[in-house]
Amino acid sequence: MFHLIFGIPWLVVVLRFLQPLPWLFSVKAVIAIILLVASQYHLVNRISSGSVFSPEFLRPLVIVFNVLMGTILLLALMQIALDIVSLLLMPFKGHFPAVPVGLRYAMGLAALGLAGFAVSQAIRVPPLKDIDVAIPGLPPAFEGYQMVQLTDLHISRLFDSSWSNEVVARTNALNADLIVVTGDLIDGSVEARTSDIAPLAKLKARDGVFTIPGNHEYFFGYEEWMAYYQGLNMTTLANSHTVIDRGGEKLVIAGVTDLSSTRTAFPAPDVAAAISGAPAGAPVILLDHQPMMAERNAQKGIALQLSGHTHGGMVWGLDRLVARANNGYVSGFYKVDGMLLYVNNGTALWPGFALRLGVPSELTRITLRRAP
Repeated sequence: MFHLIFGIPWLVVVLRFLQPLPWLFSVKAVIAIILLVASQYHLVNRISSGSVFSPEFLRPLVIVFNVLMGTILLLALMQIALDIVSLLLMPFKGHFPAVPVGLRYAMGLAALGLAGFAVSQAIRVPPLKDIDVAIPGLPPAFEGYQMVQLTDLHISRLFDSSWSNEVVARTNALNADLIVVTGDLIDGSVEARTSDIAPLAKLKARDGVFTIPGNHEYFFGYEEWMAYYQGLNMTTLANSHTVIDRGGEKLVIAGVTDLSSTRTAFPAPDVAAAISGAPAGAPVILLDHQPMMAERNAQKGIALQLSGHTHGGMVWGLDRLVARANNGYVSGFYKVDGMLLYVNNGTALWPGFALRLGVPSELTRITLRRAP
């Protein structure tokens, strides 16, 4: 499917943009072949690692692939827009308007520049985003309690050990009470990612570091990764919870498995099991990688759900399509039947589509407040 989807924009670029340029055929043929390879980036991933989700070649090459793939997509959109305008002008001109070669050059440079910027925004260590959350019934002892949410780290050849080291350093500098990692920590097997994920063992918070699986954990050995996270000083909450105690006042942090587990033999997400035995009256913060089941979760009396998965939609405009695939939830706060839902844009994103335009990544500090 990926190969077909990305092959169509390549055809548009070659036939409608590249072919009319006044260049030697040999030059255009070489560029067309380079762009063809770039358009089949996911096939190259499959060849390199056996999975479209985990490129296993040098990081600079992963970056180049993403820039060229982004260029193809943006240039195809520009060319389609140009052709639509030309068709609208055709009745007035009496013929299909000729496109000045200078305009084509400007389009090509604009697409390349935007793609380069989009990749740079995707792969940076994200800036801090501060948000306050007012929770009804929050015990006084937890007024001002600070959590850091990391999500969709997608640690890989693109988001490697140097990147994860910097994320850990910036997170630890916040001196938070709690750190939660809401799924999709990795892309690749335990053997391939050992050195890249190692820095996460240095994450520190007064009340610990907790994580849940995302859908990508199921692509690369769910049981192996869940056990490995435990060895990195992270507590995995898979349909379970922990209780934070402050002088006898309590806050519950619960976590569920990912919705994609329903297509496997592993346990499906079960909110009832996750909060079973939790102290009565204590507010519950639920970690659920995908936001799409928020309405169901709200019926269980959850105060706040923290999710990721959508990457915020990655590109302005594309976020509307991503929202439709996630029951309307894509980025930021939502009020769902009395429950607050926060959908994080992601600390990183999938290296198979590392583009961000108008949808920034985030390292998120959440401060809890007592609702009036």
